[in-house]
Amino acid sequence: MPLIMPIYGTRPEAIKMAPIVAALHESTTLEQFTTVTGQHRSMLDQVNGLFGIVPDHDLNIFSPGQTLNGILTKTIDGLDKLFSVSRPDAVVVQGDTTTSTAGAIAAFYHSIPVVHVEAGLRSGDLFSPFPEEANRKMTSQIASLHLAPTTTSRDNLLRENIPAADIVVTGNTVIDALFMTVDKKVPFSDPALEKLAQDGGRILLVTTHRRENQGEAMRGVGRALARIADAEPDLTIVVPLHKNPVVRAAVMPFIEGKENVLVVEPLAYGEFTRMLAMSHVVLTDSGGVQEEAPSLGKPVLVMRENTERPEAVVAGTVKLIGTDEDRIVTEVDQLLNDQAHFESMANAVNPYGDGKAASRTVAAIEELLGVGSRISDFA
Repeated sequence: MPLIMPIYGTRPEAIKMAPIVAALHESTTLEQFTTVTGQHRSMLDQVNGLFGIVPDHDLNIFSPGQTLNGILTKTIDGLDKLFSVSRPDAVVVQGDTTTSTAGAIAAFYHSIPVVHVEAGLRSGDLFSPFPEEANRKMTSQIASLHLAPTTTSRDNLLRENIPAADIVVTGNTVIDALFMTVDKKVPFSDPALEKLAQDGGRILLVTTHRRENQGEAMRGVGRALARIADAEPDLTIVVPLHKNPVVRAAVMPFIEGKENVLVVEPLAYGEFTRMLAMSHVVLTDSGGVQEEAPSLGKPVLVMRENTERPEAVVAGTVKLIGTDEDRIVTEVDQLLNDQAHFESMANAVNPYGDGKAASRTVAAIEELLGVGSRISDFA
């Protein structure tokens, strides 16, 4: 049987690859050899543990203070050696991380077909998000099979002259992963969050970490959160704060000591999906949250000037608001206090998936390797 090698290294990749790994495990026509790079270490291991994945090979490239070039070169070197002893018939890479691009390049240099999951996302700005926009565009140039999550992503690829026959619209596997996880109600490791779950009440969930927002923009986010906390004493603001000391130095001075602001360590995926389900409004600069939250009926305010996920903006589940302090305060206030506005976003249709993206992915790989045929695209 053809051997498929999923390659991933970060927490977001692990989340979105987990349903594919599970679907490959169920396949009667394909074998798999799961490889992780360890670009993220503890967070990657948490997700693999949640989904019961034991990688067949671990490059273990993580090192403190690692650079993008260091990640790239160590991944390519590690895969180069691995392919010489365990050569797959195709590799599967996900999204736009340095691991995914390195995996694609390493495979291409060995003439191994590359399957690109979550292909075709574009912001139109090569430096925002950085380095993701460049990573995904480079991967698109060498992939043999492009698994676009939406028709918008498919159209982006067509405009770049990717052959239509090489593109499949699958929906996003993050929705598969969300549905697999949210009903588990994973216990919180932080007792304060477990108490919050029991007490109820409105929650504003906040995540911020993007490189392009670091500095004064992120300090503005901190000031905005402090103002919201003061204006809404019955609201609990939950901030799973990124471990990056630059992020913490920008945000913490403004919210530290606020009674209704709960700053916690980054949440494991199972805990995060539970918190997402508990939340009233989500304020974020993350990419994946823009896809996950609408599936649970949560309005999302995105602290970015552009997004490679415009479908939710068009659908009305997501709103781009940038990082201006006054704008953040105004937009959150409107969602908290204008019920009609809240419902218009909460009840909009999620355009990102139906929970069957992994099945479409495996069927497309089977067709690529001549052992099966595709199933209908996600619409």
